[in-house]
Amino acid sequence: MSAAAFTGTNVMDIDAAKVRGAGSNVHFDKVSVAYGAHVVLHPLTLDIAPGEILAMIGPSGSGKTTALRAVAGFVRPASGRIRIGATDVTDLPPYERGLGMVVQNYALFPHMRVEDNVAFGLRAQGADRALIAERVRDALGTVGMSAFAKRLPRELSGGQQQRVAIARALAVRPRVLLLDEPLSALDAQIRRNMVEEIAKLHRDLPGLTILYVTHDQTEALTLADKIAIMRDGRVCSHGPTGELYRRPPNRFTAEFLGRANLLPVTVVEAAGGKGFARAALGDTTLASAGRDEKAGDRSLLCIRPQHLSLTDEGGHSNRISGLLREVHWQGELTHLVLDVDGTAVRVSTTRLPIALPEAGTRLPLFFAPADTSLVPEDAGV
Repeated sequence: MSAAAFTGTNVMDIDAAKVRGAGSNVHFDKVSVAYGAHVVLHPLTLDIAPGEILAMIGPSGSGKTTALRAVAGFVRPASGRIRIGATDVTDLPPYERGLGMVVQNYALFPHMRVEDNVAFGLRAQGADRALIAERVRDALGTVGMSAFAKRLPRELSGGQQQRVAIARALAVRPRVLLLDEPLSALDAQIRRNMVEEIAKLHRDLPGLTILYVTHDQTEALTLADKIAIMRDGRVCSHGPTGELYRRPPNRFTAEFLGRANLLPVTVVEAAGGKGFARAALGDTTLASAGRDEKAGDRSLLCIRPQHLSLTDEGGHSNRISGLLREVHWQGELTHLVLDVDGTAVRVSTTRLPIALPEAGTRLPLFFAPADTSLVPEDAGV
């Protein structure tokens, strides 16, 4: 179903829809949360643009769910303000914030049929019967659950129940959709399918702002326009998804957002205006995308496992070698672990010799400077 069909232009005119999109940005202004003397969210300043998907990821206890619950109104900030659009919602109850929320355990009413679950929020708002029927029909159509309107939750699969939960959140026409680990209770295949469904949903509803809390990096990389990585109640890094992945600003981001090999190097020549710095790994000099490093700085060369090759078919200028320690064949992909000057280096490749190499073999590794970056040695916060 198209975005226009979901918006319901016979109920909400085009100008109103534009206002909703323009007023759907979320702003954290030095928001902190504490339970007694224990601070779980240090002062957070962060903007989520209208229509943007921001994924918050991080270890358990990093503060990501606390930040989402503060937006929802379920947690009271110890300090700071939260705005949605031009409205300061810090002191508003949850039901006055114009939000939709989906949690990991579906939270459907077991005694209500699908259509009644989806209608629940609208009925609580006192919407008239005709509007409720239209909104329920549109929301179920958006998530592909129209044929299941009369079923009870127990008659649905986990993925179907989560679609109904999303439909219920969308039926109230939220300015912002909050997703708190929405797929963690699903098995791997259903989770992949639901990621695709959420991506399609956002394409159909481009004005909808989404704050997505997850521990799954693949979900974040697939869905998010931007990612905020949380650590110990603080934002460790924040930026466009591709940029954070390709050019992590600190060690924690490099290690947490996808697998990364981090090789200790010494900068020989700064990047300057040339784009690539030169760094020494033992007796080998390598080229890498740089930042503001200076000659003599100690750094970490970051290279992803899939960017390492056992052959030089691409004409890559960087070459290192290591002793093969482990081989894990997984059908299309083979994962190797090599010892390179005392550092474990992981390789994920689809291109291998006819026979798998044996442990103890010294293998060359080739990679392009553009696939690397230099990362500060400290863990970074």
